[in-house]
Order: sequence, then structure tokens, then C-alpha cells
Amino acid sequence: MFIQTESTPNPATLKFLPGQTVMEKGTANFTAVEEAGDSPLALNLFATEGVTGVFLGADFVSITKIDDRDWDIMKPLILGAIMEHFQSGRPAVTGTAEASDSPGDADDDGVVRQIKELIDTRVRPAVAQDGGDIVYHGFEDGVVFLRMQGACAGCPSSTATLKHGIENMLRYYVPEVQEVRAVE
Repeated sequence: MFIQTESTPNPATLKFLPGQTVMEKGTANFTAVEEAGDSPLALNLFATEGVTGVFLGADFVSITKIDDRDWDIMKPLILGAIMEHFQSGRPAVTGTAEASDSPGDADDDGVVRQIKELIDTRVRPAVAQDGGDIVYHGFEDGVVFLRMQGACAGCPSSTATLKHGIENMLRYYVPEVQEVRAVE
């Protein structure tokens, strides 16, 4: 098994590509070991000293570390944990874990459906390239609320991405959008 790594715009996060499917549907974000109970893969990764976040995408795993740890020391340990997990044949997330995605809701009005469609087709693929995800959290009084996950959470350029990229695009296609705000 050969696992590739890619840097992300967030220096505290590294993207690992195991060359196979990680999540069949949606994504999973774990910001603490206590949240990872339903993910054998995340539990293995949190066992590496210095890991503070695990994000599982369709075909990648993003790992966030504490600032005072060095990737040169952590990377081989993380590669070993990922390789061991996939060779075991266990799922990344068991059936009881919640995978996040943003499916359309039958109660959504036209504006919300349009916002979700743009996020799913234009924004999510772009942020996945950087090792993260973005999740819709609501639309109220012209403001779209989004949560950044994985490499995008805490990234120095996430504010610029939200304000100059996503906000401008949504305002262009959906005139009712006046602003985009991050939620934690």
C-alpha cells in the first residue's frame, strides 16, 4: 500500500491519500479523541501524540497537529496507523457514526436549495482539494452560516476563502445573500 501526502494551506494540517475509499458517503470530523468512538481509524490516529484533529473525506484523511510537534516525526507514525487500519479491513467509521453531508431538505425554499446546490457543486469539491469540507448551517436575514472542517478549520486563509471566494460567488448567483459567516 502506498499512501501519498499533500500539504494544505493550513500548516498544522496534512492530507493523506491512501489510494482507496475512506468514506462511502459524506465526511466525518473529529476534533477530540472523545468524539472518535465510532471510528476505529480516528481512534488509531488520535493515539499518535500531538494529533488534535482527524477529518475523513471520500478518499483522504486530514490530520491536524499541535503547533509544537514536527511533521517529520509524526508523519511516519500516522502513515503506519493508516496503513495498519486499511490492511485490517475494518471500516473507517462504523454504522452508528454520523457522517456529515448537506442533503436537500424537502422543506427548503428555493433560495436555500440554490445555496446548498452551489455549496455542494462548486465549493465542497474545491475545499476537499485542500483537505477539508464546508457544511451549510443556515440562512437567515441574508446571512449564510457555514462551518469549516478538516484542514479548512483554523486555516489562516479560511476567512479570505469565506469572504472573498464563497461570499462573492453566492452573492453573484443568489441576490438574496448579503453575507457569509463562519460558525464554530
